[in-house]
Amino acid sequence: MPRPLIPAPVDVDLPAWLDALGTRFAAFELQGSGCVSYGVATPAGRRFVKTFRAGQDSLLRRALALHGAVAHEAIAAPLAAYRLRSGEHALVYPWLDGGVLYPTDPRGAAVRTDPGGAMARFRALPPDRVEAALDAVLDAHVAVAAAGFVAVDLYDGCLLYDFAGFRMHVVDVDEYRPGPFPLEADRLPGSTRFMAPEEFRRGAVIDERTTVFNLGRTLRLLMDAGDVEAAWRGTDRQLAVIARATEQRPELRHATVDELAVAWRAATARG
Repeated sequence: MPRPLIPAPVDVDLPAWLDALGTRFAAFELQGSGCVSYGVATPAGRRFVKTFRAGQDSLLRRALALHGAVAHEAIAAPLAAYRLRSGEHALVYPWLDGGVLYPTDPRGAAVRTDPGGAMARFRALPPDRVEAALDAVLDAHVAVAAAGFVAVDLYDGCLLYDFAGFRMHVVDVDEYRPGPFPLEADRLPGSTRFMAPEEFRRGAVIDERTTVFNLGRTLRLLMDAGDVEAAWRGTDRQLAVIARATEQRPELRHATVDELAVAWRAATARG
């Protein structure tokens, strides 16, 4: 069981703290969450530093709760948390090599079909490499569900693939929250390509079957060679698993993430 993360107070403002931490070599300022993040070279190695403004307390609390309850090798976890004098908070993660499959980019969805981009490179991998990466995503969410959390805002922008090490990482899980819970808004945050019908219905129950749907869409979109679901690279057995996972009615889906993972692995097994 991971330890709860309690932000340590720091009596300086954000710029001074970042300068003391190390040398900034990258900035990520266009994230949909409004968080600004940095790549920082420190004496202990490169770090990814995500900052939260004073008005982003709920996002910070969710991140701290999730990482305090779930530990999995595929989920990028912070090394430390800080509360700064200027009111911001910061989470410090190890720097992960590789590419986010759908990075924030002024080109929008076109970045997914850029031949040199992470998504196109990922889709060009041999199917067994893609299957191994997707298995890591499923296994991570088995751990998430076992800890009593549901995925929220899971999409290809939360997946970072290390092309040298052939490893998939799940990142940016700050919207994940304990479930089940009733939806008290008109919709949840997220990409419509991955979201379940109940995520658009005020009063609907969001639970583990919602995560099953999100993961089914992840399997469908990332096992395709293109961006319009017209170049399926898997098998009919795998498609059948996805069809059940993405049923419109939650009660027709796999009941748990673990059940989905077992069905997917059986459909993927060769020999």
